[in-house]
Amino acid sequence: MDAERALLSDYGRVQGAKHLLRRFRPGRSQRATPRPGINVETTTGSSETASQRIADDSVINWSNFVSQVFNGVVLGALLALISSGLTIIYGTLGVLNLAHGAMFMLGGYAGWIAYTYTDSFIVAVIAGSLFVMLVGVVMERVVIRHFYSRSPEDQLLVTFGLGIVFVETVRFFFGSLSQTVPPPASLIGITPLGFMFYPTYRLALLGIVAVALIALYVALYRTRIGMIVRAGIEDSVMVGSLGIDVHKVFMLVFGIGAMAAGFAGIVNAPVVSIAPDVGEAILVQTFVVIVIGGVGSFPGAVLGGFIAGEIISITSMFNPGYSYVMLFVAMTLVLVFRPYGLLGTAGRE
Repeated sequence: MDAERALLSDYGRVQGAKHLLRRFRPGRSQRATPRPGINVETTTGSSETASQRIADDSVINWSNFVSQVFNGVVLGALLALISSGLTIIYGTLGVLNLAHGAMFMLGGYAGWIAYTYTDSFIVAVIAGSLFVMLVGVVMERVVIRHFYSRSPEDQLLVTFGLGIVFVETVRFFFGSLSQTVPPPASLIGITPLGFMFYPTYRLALLGIVAVALIALYVALYRTRIGMIVRAGIEDSVMVGSLGIDVHKVFMLVFGIGAMAAGFAGIVNAPVVSIAPDVGEAILVQTFVVIVIGGVGSFPGAVLGGFIAGEIISITSMFNPGYSYVMLFVAMTLVLVFRPYGLLGTAGRE
């Protein structure tokens, strides 16, 4: 008897479900008794519209806006660091390095290899930075120094080709699958800020990048080597007559600019996984940053990085597909109203 009752109960549930499906099948409009002052629409299309409106309201709110602003600050600081390396190389050596995105990628992979063998994030950061600096020095000594007096087109082509070589070499040895580097154990989790919770490592990343930017600025603009570099660009013959090998200084500057990209690549690895093509999007964003801030301007790279980071982050809250569209709109407006960038000045062609 219990089995028969169970079967009858299941049969009743099935019949009830069929009745509900016939009554509320898709595309069939249902009438409801309207309440005073409320227009009730229960068609499938209107319900989807209401659901979308509710979803949009749940995404676009004050807490999410503040969170995206913080994300924009972190992204902007990272873009500022990468762009500063690129703009230092161009501002001092006159070479626009299209392999800069590949160097960002190399820093991530070098750090990942070091972490795999040591399980130390600090060792990974040091290894990634020094490796890319070494790559930059060798690249400048072997290839780039022969192109200082060549046309900008030749410089663009050779650095673009070197970037492809770096990417395909990494793809050959490590494949196309992405790799991740976990953050230090002390920086895992979230941190309460009073008005919101935010990932601890992203807060630490903001501080790490800020310290790196300050150190880079001091090294190149408040030290003797920075003075030699700027003097060498203006009149390398005069600097050479003072007994200073300006070409070795240029080699060091190229290595420092490359190291900035490699350092950014490894410290960003716990946030975004690394892959052979990760430098392509970064390179595009970096060029937009230096155009907005001013080509060859270190402060402009920092300002442009934060502007680009906020544009990408806040636009993504409304529609991620338009984040890069708005970024290029901002770049276009800067080019129209201030061709040399926000903090840039007229310089070399």
